[in-house]
Amino acid sequence: MENESALSGKRKRVLLAFTAFLVVAALAFGAYWALWGRYHVSTDNAYVAGNLVQVSAQVPGTVVAILADDTDLVEAGAPLVQLDDADAKVQVQAAEAALGEAVRAVRGLYASKGEASAGVAQRLADVQRNQHELDRAQAELRRAADELARRESLYRQKFISSEALQVARTAVDSARASRDAASAALEQARSAVAQARSQQAGAEGLVDGTSLETHPRVQAAAAQLREAYLALARTRILAPVRGHVAKRSVQLGARIAVGAPLLAIVPDDQLWVEANFKEAELRDVRIGQPVTLASDLYGGSVEYRGTVAGIASGTGAVFSVLPAQNASGNWIKVVQRLPVRIALEPDGLKEHPLRLGLSMKASVDVHQTDGERLASAPRPGPAFATDVYASRAAEADALIARVIQANR
Repeated sequence: MENESALSGKRKRVLLAFTAFLVVAALAFGAYWALWGRYHVSTDNAYVAGNLVQVSAQVPGTVVAILADDTDLVEAGAPLVQLDDADAKVQVQAAEAALGEAVRAVRGLYASKGEASAGVAQRLADVQRNQHELDRAQAELRRAADELARRESLYRQKFISSEALQVARTAVDSARASRDAASAALEQARSAVAQARSQQAGAEGLVDGTSLETHPRVQAAAAQLREAYLALARTRILAPVRGHVAKRSVQLGARIAVGAPLLAIVPDDQLWVEANFKEAELRDVRIGQPVTLASDLYGGSVEYRGTVAGIASGTGAVFSVLPAQNASGNWIKVVQRLPVRIALEPDGLKEHPLRLGLSMKASVDVHQTDGERLASAPRPGPAFATDVYASRAAEADALIARVIQANR
């Protein structure tokens, strides 16, 4: 009996201890859920994503040098691949010569305009001179006519001979001929003025409203030079962003076409995490909520910070190559997942860099639920941009200005 009583007491103590453990565990879980669990949603279905910047050729050519290889770090604007540029240099030289010739031809047009204006002024002077000659001839004709009338009166009165009268008549005929010649010369001068003005209008029409730099001929030649220079510059393929080289496929001596992929660059500062949460877990997830992350590469001792940048507009099944067809009779409900984009703070990436595709664990703090579920306004500026290629256009414009200045 004593042994049975001892066993019964021991059994009761074990049951009481187990019950106490269950109560403590339940209280601990309840406290965990009340204080932390219900305000956080977590997933280990998360991976590092980022931009994979494909570098391709803008002009065809033969590869003569490869200046960066896989895993190399390159700065924005650094040369990556060099194509044979002999033909492009010839095109630039020809375009420079064509631009210089166009500038000199337009200079001739401006000179022709000046000559035409001077010709008009000369013809107007001729008109004025011939007008004076006509006025003088008309005055001489009137004087001769008056003298003839006077002599005719004297002849009728028998004061002068017929020879003297004939001299006056001859003087009148001579003055009339001079007047007619001066009138014809005046009409010819006026016709010359009209012709000179027509030539002036034609010369002005070729340059009117333009300067040497803005003349259509010069602009067309400048456009050809700009195109040739850009083709030459594009034989040197540059890195559009800073990052590490990956997936190099270009080989020395290869003949590449426009748009052919050569290699890729992974920008270290353009990484984010795509965490796939179950649809029921996204009830309280909002844009801007803080996120803590851990990478399998470094383990739980390294913690990353981030924020929810956005929630995808569709599940992964919708954007798959073969979307699920749920209208069949054998439908089975499958819990869907939505990708959530998480922006990473750059400080953590500097100390512990990540790589595309690495597995991550993400936990979103959903205390604050006053944010937006989806973006409600367009992005104010470009998400990503590069100004590496802008300098080429500026260099082309500088070359055009030098050629124009040398030939003006």
